[in-house]
Amino acid sequence: MTIEIRPLLDNINCPSDLREIPLSCLDELAGEIRREIVNIISHTGGHLGSNLGVVELTIALHYVFNTPHDRIVWDVSHQVYTHKLLTGRRSEFNTIRQKGGISGFSKRDESIYDCFDAGHGGTSISVALGMARSAMTTGESSKVISVIGDGSLSSGMALEALNDAGQTKDKNLIVILNDNGMSISPNVGGLSNYLADMRTRQNYLRAKNSIKDFLTQFSFGNKMINSIVKTKRFFKRLLLLRDINWFENLGFIYYGPISGHDLPHMIRVLSNIKQVDGPILLHVITEKGKGYSPAEESPSLYHGVTPFDPVTGSQKQSLCKSYTDYFADALCKIARKDKKVVAITAAMTDGTGVYQLSCMNPSQVYDVGMAEEHAVTLAAGMAVSGFKPIVAIYSTFLQRAYDQIVHDVALTKLPVIFALDRAGVVGGDGPTHQGIFDLSYMQIIPNMTVMAPANGKELSEMMELAVKLSSPVAIRYPKECADITLYSDNIEVSFGRGVTLFEERYYDVAIIAVGSMVSRAVIVAKMLKDAGIKVNVFNSRFVKPLDCNGILEFVKNVGYVCTIEENILRGGFGSEVVKVLAEHSISNVVTFGIDDFFPQQGTRDEILDDLSLTSVKITEYILEKIQIKCENGSA
Repeated sequence: MTIEIRPLLDNINCPSDLREIPLSCLDELAGEIRREIVNIISHTGGHLGSNLGVVELTIALHYVFNTPHDRIVWDVSHQVYTHKLLTGRRSEFNTIRQKGGISGFSKRDESIYDCFDAGHGGTSISVALGMARSAMTTGESSKVISVIGDGSLSSGMALEALNDAGQTKDKNLIVILNDNGMSISPNVGGLSNYLADMRTRQNYLRAKNSIKDFLTQFSFGNKMINSIVKTKRFFKRLLLLRDINWFENLGFIYYGPISGHDLPHMIRVLSNIKQVDGPILLHVITEKGKGYSPAEESPSLYHGVTPFDPVTGSQKQSLCKSYTDYFADALCKIARKDKKVVAITAAMTDGTGVYQLSCMNPSQVYDVGMAEEHAVTLAAGMAVSGFKPIVAIYSTFLQRAYDQIVHDVALTKLPVIFALDRAGVVGGDGPTHQGIFDLSYMQIIPNMTVMAPANGKELSEMMELAVKLSSPVAIRYPKECADITLYSDNIEVSFGRGVTLFEERYYDVAIIAVGSMVSRAVIVAKMLKDAGIKVNVFNSRFVKPLDCNGILEFVKNVGYVCTIEENILRGGFGSEVVKVLAEHSISNVVTFGIDDFFPQQGTRDEILDDLSLTSVKITEYILEKIQIKCENGSA
C-alpha cells in the first residue's frame, strides 16, 4: 500500500489549519507557496517581487497570532498573495486581478481575514492605530498588526501615525517594518539611509574603537580585547540597546532588526512580543523577489509584471509605443535643451518614464520617495526659484497632494507641469488605482491648464508647449498604446484650441472627444458612416481652457451631439461642454463617460466595455437614439 503525500498547502483552508503544521515543516510550506505564486502570476500578471519577499513573514504572523480576532493591516496590500492562500482563497487564486475574480489587494467583502481595503501606501499605521484604540476603548484583547514597507514609511501619513501612536502609548498596536530596501523604485532619503545603517551605527563603532584604544595601554589589554571579540555579538547588541533609536524616541518599544526569512526565529520573536504591551515596532529585513532568481536580480522590473515565462522570467513585451514612452522621450529632449527643466517623482522613476532622464542626467531628476505632497510643494519651491519642474505621478496617487496643488502651486500661478500617467481606466489593479477623477479635480482649480493628448505625437507637442507657459499645467494620459495616427496630426497643438478631424462640412452627428477617447470616436464615425450616417469628430485637446468657439462652430446646424471622455462624468469634460452649449440653447447632447461609481478590476478593454465606452457600444447607443428620433419624426 502506498501513502499519498499531499502538498502542505493542500491541507490549509484557514490559519487554524496552518497552526497544526509542525514548525519543522514551515520552510517546506514557504517553498510551495513561492512556486504557487510564480506559477499563477506568470499567467495573470500582478505584483510579484513584493509577494515573494513576505512569504515567511506572512506564515509567521498567521502562525503566531489568532487571526481574524487579531487583525493584520497590510500597507498598500499589494503583498497579500500568501495571506490569501492561507485564508481560504487558494481555489480562486488563479482568478486574481481578473474580471470577477479575487482582488490583488486586501478587500473586506472578500474575506473576514481582510480587515481593511487598501491600495495606496502609508495608510496602515493610521488604520491599525484606529483599530487598536477602538479595541482598547471596548476592552478587547485583540492585537492589531500593521505591516508596512520601508518605502511606505517615508510617507508623511505614516510618520504622523507613528508620532501619534508613540505619544499615546496604544498597547494593542504592533508595527512590523518590512525593510527590503525597495518600494517600487529603490528607496531614497534620510529615513531609508537610517534603516540601512542600523547595523553599522557610528556610535557603536566609536565606542568600540575608544575601548580598544583604552585597553591597549595595559599589559592585559590585548588578552581582554580577544575576549571581547569572541563576545562581539553580545557586546554590539548591548551597545545598540543603549544607542539612540529613532522609533524608541517616538515612544515605541523597538525590536530588531531580524531576518524576515528565518521562520523559527521570527516565530519566537513574534510569540514573545505578543505578550508585551505596545506600541511595538519590529524591524524585519527581507529580500524583495526572494526565491525566484529573476526577481531577486531585478526587483524593480519584477515589482509589477505582465504575464511571463516562469522558467526564464521573460515578460511579454508590447510592440506598441506607450504614452509613457513618448513622455520619456519628450522629457529627455526638453531637459537636454534646458537645464532648468527638472523631473520630480514619488518612488516611481521606472513607471513614469523618468528613469530615462535619470540615466542621461541624474542632476535633473529628484525622486522624493513615497511622498506625493512633498513632491508637489518641492516643485513649487523650485518653480519660484526659476526652475521648470515636471512632476510625474500616476493620476490616482496625485489625488493625495490635492491641497498642495491648490495652495502651493495654483494659488500663486507657479509654472509647475503635472504629468498624470495612468489616467483613466488602468485594469487589474482595480478601484484604488483607476485614474478617473483628474479631469474633474484639476479643471476646477483656478490658473490651471488641463490638456489630454489623443496620441503620442500630441503628448510630445503638449510637453513642448507646457514648458513655455508661465502657469501650472496638467497633462493626463492613459496606460495604453500611443502609436495612433489621426487626421489632425498635421495640425500642431496650439494653446486652447481643438481641431476638427474630418473635412466634411455637413454631418448629422457631431462627436466631441478628448484624450484616449478620440481614437475610439474615429472608429465610431467610421461605423456610423457605414450605417449611412454622416459624422464628424472634434478632438478637444484642451479641457481647460475649453475651445468654446471651436466647439460652437463644430456643432452648428447639427441634429445630434455627443461628448466622450475617460473620466467621471460629474464635473468632467462633458459637463463643461454641455454648459457651453446650453448657454447657446443647444440641448440635444449626450455625454459618454463614467457614472458615479468605482469601476472594478479586469483588463482595460473589459472595463471600458462594462462602462459602455467601447466604439461598438457607443455606436449602438447613437444608432438607437437616432432611430428613435426618426420614428418620432424629429429628425
